[in-house]
Amino acid sequence: MGRYTEIRSFVLIADKGSFASAAMTDGVTPVVMGRRLTALEKRLGVQLMHRSTRGLVLTDLGERYLEQCQQLIQDFDDAESNITARRRALTGHLVVSAPAAFGRRHVAPHAVAFQARYPDLRLSFNFTDSVVDLVREGYDMAIRIGEVSDPNYVAVRLYPNRRVVCGTPEYFERYGVPRVPEDLARHNCLAFNLQGGQQRGWTFVRDARPFAVRVRGSLACNDGELLYSWVKQGLGIGWRSSWEIQSELKHGELVTVLDEFALPNYDIQAVYPQQRYLPAKVRYFIDDLRNHYHEPAYWEEQRKF
Repeated sequence: MGRYTEIRSFVLIADKGSFASAAMTDGVTPVVMGRRLTALEKRLGVQLMHRSTRGLVLTDLGERYLEQCQQLIQDFDDAESNITARRRALTGHLVVSAPAAFGRRHVAPHAVAFQARYPDLRLSFNFTDSVVDLVREGYDMAIRIGEVSDPNYVAVRLYPNRRVVCGTPEYFERYGVPRVPEDLARHNCLAFNLQGGQQRGWTFVRDARPFAVRVRGSLACNDGELLYSWVKQGLGIGWRSSWEIQSELKHGELVTVLDEFALPNYDIQAVYPQQRYLPAKVRYFIDDLRNHYHEPAYWEEQRKF
């Protein structure tokens, strides 16, 4: 039994006037409250209360000790409230990394309203398709698309996502529809080059096992937004995230193929370093993004940056 528990119980007993009332307030039995008072008196070597059939009466020492204990309890509660309020307050600097196209369309547009709600918080973004080391490079959090396997990070799913092969209806009408991933060898696949970090090719799943298919095309780059534009122009087919093409799918501008081989659980996730206490600025920003992403028809809207 800790000193704080003993002192708090003594103050509560004195305030309520009986073990029964104090016990009801604290959610324990009267016997437990009596043991706490006895333990406190034994540790101090003095009697704080007279016990009788008529009730409980403070001794002279008990009265003086009660005043000091009440102030101690108040100081303790104030200190705890202050530190909790500081942890919850959205102040300081929030530094966020996100994929370039996703960040421009689905992170930055929500930052202005978020910062307006919390004007003491400064926001800083780095939109890049490179995977950054959050701790080494000083980021509070990142948005990642796909699996996060680093055990030093915590990943929070913001919205479900898949990687799919897509193209315009006109392209598939002209060149045919691939039925299995191996058919991609006969198609103009618009993919990242070596600098874009997709050296292994496009990844699919068959019989619950992932496998990669190397693809080739007439155009390649290291910019996802440019690949997305080329696919929409009908210049070839692409391997894109479902979040990126929902509006085009809804309006029939793009269609997907090889869906039965698509990678599952390629989700949009918020990632932050493992830590005992998550700063409020990170938690609030994650919650804000998740709320936006779950708004009805959010992903079907055309979004400009």
